[in-house]
Amino acid sequence: MQERINRIKEILVIQGKSQKWLAEQLGISATAMTAICNNRAQPHLRDLRRIAEILDTDVRELLVPTK
Repeated sequence: MQERINRIKEILVIQGKSQKWLAEQLGISATAMTAICNNRAQPHLRDLRRIAEILDTDVRELLVPTK
């Protein structure tokens, strides 16, 4: 089972936005975004911050808390 590190997929669902839309905003492939949303890959911190800006949320909301 994949360890869940990010909550990007959850935030997209809450906001009613698609993975494809976010991939287009970031300028990455839909396949890369799917891997990120399914926690098979993790975005670079720079990209994580950009995702937070695009989704108008705190970067901490995109991550699964450790405590």
